Parts: sequence; structure tokens; C-alpha cells
Amino acid sequence: MRGVVFTGDSNLELVEFPDPIPGPRDVVLEIKASGMCGSDLKLYRPPAGAAFKALGLKDSGQPVIAGHEPCGIVAAVGRDVDPRTVRVGDRVTLHHYQGCWTCPQCRTGWTQMCDRTAVVYGVTGHGGHAPYMRAAVETVVALPDEVSFSTGAAISCGTGTAYGALLRLNVSARDTVAIFGQGPVGLSATQLAAAMGARVIAVDVSGERAQTAKAFGAAHVVDASTTDPVEAIMALTNGKGAGKALDTSGAAAGRSAAVRCASAWGMVCFVGEGGEVTLNVSPEIIRKQLTLVGSWTLSSAAQVDCVRFIADHGLEIDKLFTDRWTLDQAEEAYKAFDKQAAGKGVFVN
Repeated sequence: MRGVVFTGDSNLELVEFPDPIPGPRDVVLEIKASGMCGSDLKLYRPPAGAAFKALGLKDSGQPVIAGHEPCGIVAAVGRDVDPRTVRVGDRVTLHHYQGCWTCPQCRTGWTQMCDRTAVVYGVTGHGGHAPYMRAAVETVVALPDEVSFSTGAAISCGTGTAYGALLRLNVSARDTVAIFGQGPVGLSATQLAAAMGARVIAVDVSGERAQTAKAFGAAHVVDASTTDPVEAIMALTNGKGAGKALDTSGAAAGRSAAVRCASAWGMVCFVGEGGEVTLNVSPEIIRKQLTLVGSWTLSSAAQVDCVRFIADHGLEIDKLFTDRWTLDQAEEAYKAFDKQAAGKGVFVN
């Protein structure tokens, strides 16, 4: 089979690999959808080998199939896989981290924080940009019939990341939530928070993206390219500020505004990766009794909950996808995705 491999300097190749065979406690998926995530660009854009160094990861020197948002049908199982857990033909998505399964982090479902170093599918282990993929049975998350394969792919990272952040913020119908950045993660957060009953204020530096958030359930939208977002949020909250704020942009301006717009005793969560921000600690944090939290994707248990929440609420996560591609179109797909001018892309088989 052929799989997509990032070769550096915004280039990729379709490389021939052996068809995967399951180990004793593995499954092999026939991939039906494999999402394109913004964090892929951190591997796609840099010179060969530079991305691993920047991410603090060890480069094996061997080609790795990209794609950390896989979803599909179980095509084969290892000899030690309990049929009560997973069977050939099951529809599944994956928690895209393979840990040791025995350390405290892994035992609580946080395999990305494994004490012995996790394998990240699509980064340090083969991912879903291929017809088939092998994964540890412990990473499998069941996908109900009413949830599409492309939605399952989004849950594997981007949409799941949004859900995990909202859990960290303990969002409920009592809350006004300001969400900075309305890319795929931000739009997912907007849709999910609205389904949780929250009043959502969606913010983006792109007026078009901000307006798109209305279709995802935002009560109010703020175009930060023409309006001071903190002033706008204060006006919308009678001067009190938002009780909860989430930054998905990773931009210093977004992070700073998320902190400054928060109300007294409020909570702010950062999920956008990379970069730095300078905060005026006394007035912006200490004297507001603010709580700041980080959120890194989500646990495997929370991913199960996320799938069920989306199914139960009939959420249209597929609206995130503006581009659908085949693997043969991978080069064209990533050149388009690199422009970050549209929504989310996905490879479908």
C-alpha cells in the first residue's frame, strides 16, 4: 500500500509500505476517513528532520505515514484481542496515542502523558493517511452508526481537543464562553459549547470565519480585525466579562485577549499550541482571582464521552469539512490546506 510521508520544506511523497499485520494485541483498520489537522503543518512545513527537533521528539530516520485523525472499520485483529472488546467489521475511531498502559497517566486514559513516552500515530508511528493502519487495541474507540467516519476522524484530535477543553472549563448552561479562533478547533468548541447550553461569543481576526460561527451556534460574533474583542465582550456582558474563555488560536493577541476579557473569578483555557504571550499578572490574573488552565487533546475516556455526546445531540461536525480528497490528491490537498484559507480537509476512501 502507499502512504503519505512528509519529506520537509512543504513537500510530501506517496511511499510504498507493506500492508500492516496485527500484533497479538493490535487491530488493523481499513481507513475510511483521515483528517487533516493544523498541527500537521508543523511536520509538513519545516526542513527534513527539523520538525522533530522543534517538537522535542526523536527522529527514527525511517519514513512515517502521516495522519493523526484516523477513522475506519476493523479489518483484522490480533490473536489476544478479546472479541467482547472489538471485532472485525466494527466502526471505530482512535485515541491517537499508544502508551505503556501501566503507568499512572496511561491507567487514567492520558496516554499522551505516558511516563515512558507515548507513540503518536501520524508523528512517531504510522498514521491514517493510507488505506490501512495498525493500532493498539487499547486505542480503539467505538463509533456508533449515526456518527460519520469523517466526524469520527475529527473527534480523534481537533473536535476532541475542543471537547476536552470545555470539560476542563466545566462549561454549562450557566456560562457565557468567549472562544478565540474559529478554525476547526474553535468552530468545534463553539458548536459543542452551544449544545452544552452555554452562550457563546465567537471571536476571530477573519470576519468570514467569525460569521461562520453563527451557523455553529454562536450567540454573538466579533470580528477582531475591525473591533477590539475585549471591549466588545465587555459590552455584551454588561461590563462583567466572560465567565469562561478559551483560546484556540495559539496567537499572543488571542491569548492575551482571552485573559483580559475574563470576569472576576473566571476561568481561561489555552489549547492553541506554540508561541509565547506576555500577561500583566497583577491586574489581569491575581486581582481577578482568575484560573488559567492548559488542555492537551483529551483522555481516551473523554473521547468515548465525546463520541456519545455528538451522537446524542445530533451535532453536524461534518460541517467543518470544506474539502474532501483522495490519497492520490495528497500533494494538492496539503498545498491547499497550507494556505489556511478554507476549513478542514479530510482524505476519504
